[in-house]
Amino acid sequence: MPVAAAAPLISSVQKLVLYETRARYFLVGSNPAETKYRVLKIDRTEPKDLVIIDDKHVYMQQEVRELLGRLDLGNRTKMGQKGSSGLSRAVSAFGIVGFVRFLEGYYIVLITKRRKMADIGGHAIYKIEDTNMIYIPNDSVRVSHPDEARYLRIFQNVDLSSNFYFSYSYDLSHSLQYNLTVLRMPLETLKTETTQTRQESFDIFEDEGLSTQGGSGVFGVCSKPYEKYVWNGKLLEAVRNAVHCDWLLYIIHGFCGQSKLLIYGRPIYVTLIARRSSKFAGTRFLKRGANCEGDVANEVETEQILYDASVMSFSAGSYSSYVQVRGSVPLYWSQDISTMMPKPPITLDQADPYAHVAALHFDQMLQRFGSPIIILNLVKEREKRKHERILSEELVAAVTYLNQFLPPEHAIIYIPWDMAKYTKSKLCNVLDRLNVIAESVVKKTGFFVNRPDSYCSILRPDEKWNELGGCVVSTGRLQTGVLRTNCVDCLDRTNTAQFMVGKCALAYQLYSLGLIDKPNLQFDTDAVRLFEELYEDHGDTLSLQYGGSQLVHRVKTYRKIAPWTQHSKDIMQTLSRYYSNAFSDADRQDSINLFLGVFKPAEGKPHLWELPTDFYLHHKNTLSLSQTRQSYTYWWTTGVLKHLPLPFDEVTCAENRRKLTVKKFHKYEEEIDIHNEFFRPYELSSFDETFCLAMTNSTRDFMPKNVGIDPSPFTVRKPDETGKSVLGNKNNREETVLQRKTAASAPPPPSEEAVSSSSEDDSGTDKEDEGAVSQRSTPVKVTDSGDNTKITENVVQSTKDVYGVNLSDIPSEDDLTVYTRFVQLGQSQHKQEKGSQQFYSKHPLDKVINLIPISSFSQDNIYEVQPPRADRKSIEIFHAHIQAGRGNMQPLGRDDFLMYREYIRNRYM
Repeated sequence: MPVAAAAPLISSVQKLVLYETRARYFLVGSNPAETKYRVLKIDRTEPKDLVIIDDKHVYMQQEVRELLGRLDLGNRTKMGQKGSSGLSRAVSAFGIVGFVRFLEGYYIVLITKRRKMADIGGHAIYKIEDTNMIYIPNDSVRVSHPDEARYLRIFQNVDLSSNFYFSYSYDLSHSLQYNLTVLRMPLETLKTETTQTRQESFDIFEDEGLSTQGGSGVFGVCSKPYEKYVWNGKLLEAVRNAVHCDWLLYIIHGFCGQSKLLIYGRPIYVTLIARRSSKFAGTRFLKRGANCEGDVANEVETEQILYDASVMSFSAGSYSSYVQVRGSVPLYWSQDISTMMPKPPITLDQADPYAHVAALHFDQMLQRFGSPIIILNLVKEREKRKHERILSEELVAAVTYLNQFLPPEHAIIYIPWDMAKYTKSKLCNVLDRLNVIAESVVKKTGFFVNRPDSYCSILRPDEKWNELGGCVVSTGRLQTGVLRTNCVDCLDRTNTAQFMVGKCALAYQLYSLGLIDKPNLQFDTDAVRLFEELYEDHGDTLSLQYGGSQLVHRVKTYRKIAPWTQHSKDIMQTLSRYYSNAFSDADRQDSINLFLGVFKPAEGKPHLWELPTDFYLHHKNTLSLSQTRQSYTYWWTTGVLKHLPLPFDEVTCAENRRKLTVKKFHKYEEEIDIHNEFFRPYELSSFDETFCLAMTNSTRDFMPKNVGIDPSPFTVRKPDETGKSVLGNKNNREETVLQRKTAASAPPPPSEEAVSSSSEDDSGTDKEDEGAVSQRSTPVKVTDSGDNTKITENVVQSTKDVYGVNLSDIPSEDDLTVYTRFVQLGQSQHKQEKGSQQFYSKHPLDKVINLIPISSFSQDNIYEVQPPRADRKSIEIFHAHIQAGRGNMQPLGRDDFLMYREYIRNRYM
């Protein structure tokens, strides 16, 4: 079955300007090139209702200027008055978070500052740096309420500048496997889902049929976001059906980090994305277990993405990903914090003999991930007084009950392992045992890769590679099933276990892309150190969000190589976590409930701060009985079991097709042109501000400064040889600071003009470049003027220190001969003799050097090379290029005229 040429839809609203009159707000959105504009009209005369009119027309730049000029002229106090404008510019932004109302009128929340955090195949992922909350109704119609200010303060307590992420072209709520599976749908499926779209404006090329006919069409695909991981879903609910989809920007909460792994100059991007669930969200002791709908507390989906950055396209590049999940034990349980104990007792709140809540939870996982579902339970098994073991006993009973109704090949796998007991033992290595578990887990679930196995792995297969699970398809491999890790808090122990599983999966991912010869990675290599730092940042961020402090126990703690100063830091983190849980978690929980729309203020109802508990808000069955009851035996959703081990969400069926928006575009349309979106040829850019230079780099930050040592990131090194160890050396500290400064790890702060975006200048790039520093980069310290001499002396190093060898004063005669021949070869390559005109007249490729393959293998990989073969069309194009250089122009064809007309229409009309 043929596969369609498909690409993700790119939002055409990436720059916004809010204009203000007394009666309306006009929100003008444009694409980055500022060639297409959309306009939203927001009424300011309604005191409590939200009235938004989406102008369906797509404006060009000149049309928008004329429209704003007419609005300015029509809203002046007196006709012809030039002193005061009737239309004023209120704020510039990069996207709409949503609309919210408490007890008075509506507010609009706008993203006013962003920072690029990652790049996946040319699709940028941004972090929200700052927002602006604007009250919509005019002061003349505003009805004041005494509690409005308090609700506003609680809402703003959710810091949107802290770990909230969005993308204009990549669906962050779904995994890479889902996003690429959608793009590889059969051609017939996309054709049936195509919605014919035509602009309401007059199209001068309508008769040519460029947009809807011809072989150059590309399907633009946009999928419905996965609501569980969207945090502004309730804020966009009021306008979702009233405005164009380009206005809707979905944000996720969690973590996003990216580092560059250089393998002999080949750039491999390692990305870690954590999506925190917006269902049953909250803080540590206030949200435990699960709610009545199967959503668990502290549920986070972590995905590690690996791809070759030298090829940007989703269709031509090599991409791989692995997903795992953490979450609280899916039972009705809680801990009472009123006793002010560091470890409050665990209590089971409701009896659940038929594992109703666990069934709902695992049903969600089967739909999203397929089978097998593997549970790694890290809670304590042996205790003097039963505490954590209560959860293990109940979880075992629930899994045993549910498994008796599932087919044996799709049963839930339960792995209990008391990590705390093994940590205390001096005879057992915790990470070695975790590595054994990780190997068995990855072999069962497999991982995702979008290319078939390389010929070298087929010719010389590894033992572990043949035992790998998952689903093998013609285009690569699919991950089926997922690992679900939990302890009590799902913080410290869980993060270390997830790191070990991720490290094991990373080895398989590197092997599948042909980058290593065996699927195995060792500690103390540059690659693993880079990955470990990513996971520590990931763990610290998630721990701060849920527990109120950073990680207490890290990977180095379980390796037992942590420095003695780490113990004092662990004590401080424990005290910080205890303080946060005791004094600030209640206020944070109220803010989360208000932000996510769990609590909606209303006249005549108790206020948020007056509620004794939020139990009734998160458990809807306490307020109304459900009309449908789930079966005690057939506890899964209809249709899920039929497609296992594949996840139901990724199967081509009518239900999943309804979640897609498919449109057909010309291949040069901006809505699907990721090359134009990534490189932005219409903007001035510089290498110093390029994002790829600012991210953490294995060569710059982890590899030894002495290049004479093996530069491979898979070489085991001593701790004192790594680049990171230099940071602790007093003698080299100034030198390290200067090196990081010259490596563009800290761009200069933006000017006042770069703090706000504009629809008429290039301030959008100013803002994102201002924050292009990686999240893990070390801040540059400013030294005193008295130390300038010392820094200058440290910059000049001997060749022995830099390259590992001493250069001789005079090259040998053999070296000079080789170099002379090399220079002559370069000179003769560029010479063009007059007598060579006959060569061009015969054939342009007669004297090109023929590459001879070193083997007869049929595919390219790291061990073989195939010679380039130019097809007939390429030869004709090259021949025409040569003739054009001599002034012999060929007549333009129909396709050339159509391409030029399309360019003129998109750029100027």
